[in-house]
Formats: sequence, C-alpha cells, structure tokens
Amino acid sequence: MKSLLTTVIGAADSAGRFPTTSDLESVQGCIQRASARLEAAEKLGSNIDNVAREAYEAAIKKYPYLNNAGEANETPVKKEKCARDIKHYLRLVQYSLVVGGTGPLDEWGIAGGREVYRALDLPTAPYVEALRFARSRGCAPRDMSAQALVEYNTLLDYVINSLS
Repeated sequence: MKSLLTTVIGAADSAGRFPTTSDLESVQGCIQRASARLEAAEKLGSNIDNVAREAYEAAIKKYPYLNNAGEANETPVKKEKCARDIKHYLRLVQYSLVVGGTGPLDEWGIAGGREVYRALDLPTAPYVEALRFARSRGCAPRDMSAQALVEYNTLLDYVINSLS
C-alpha cells in the first residue's frame, strides 16, 4: 500500500540513491503529524455510522431524487448503495489517516471510481455533497483537536476533488 514512507523509499530506490534531506524532512513531517492523524482516525471510527448517516441525509436534502424510490429510475437499492458508498469513502479516509498517505483512497476508492459511476449512470454530485457536509460538520475541539481536524479535512478535500 502506498504511503509517504513507501513513496519516498521507492523513489530513492528507483533512482539508485539514498533518500535526500528533502525526502527525510517529508518523512519527519509525516511522523510528527502521526498522532493527529491517529486521533482523527479514532474519532472517525468511533462515530462513522453517525457521520455517514448525516452526510447521506445532507445529500438527500440537496438531491431529493435520491429519496424518491417510486420514480422511474430510483429504487431503494440505489439509496442503499449511495449510503454504503458514502460510508465506504469515509472508511477509506480513516485508513488513509492511519497510513499517512492517500494510498487506500487512490487504490480502493478513486482509481476507476468515476468510470464506474459513469458506466452505471450514477452522478457523483451526491457523493461530493455528502463529503462536503462531513467536512463542514467537523469541529475542533468538539470532535477532535485542531490538527487532527486539519488532517481529516485534507483527505476529505482530496476525495471531493477527485470526484468533482
């Protein structure tokens, strides 16, 4: 799985060199932020069902067609899949917080995600709205420390930008 550490070591190895001072400074920054990332991962993990539910409800509020199961192209299955996907993205954010990089998001959430949604004729806008809500919902110090919130929001921004 790709993380900052594996990326730095892999790049140096591919170039046939030792990690540079700049490489090591990046790693040091990653290590210094580790406790904040782990705090954010822990807080998200302990509250993921509520965060996912509230994010899904925000998506329904902005895109009410997700909640219209009686209409031609909308089914309860589609609603369940949307809610499941939102929770899946949040879980990948949690994994990325733990590893200190975007590897889990890149490998399991983003790579091919847009293509799958296009192939199934699913809009990404509801997912973007849900993740934006999750991002704006977080509050320091109520939910986590300020640095943990920065780490969490950075990864949410990463997913939002990739789906936009």
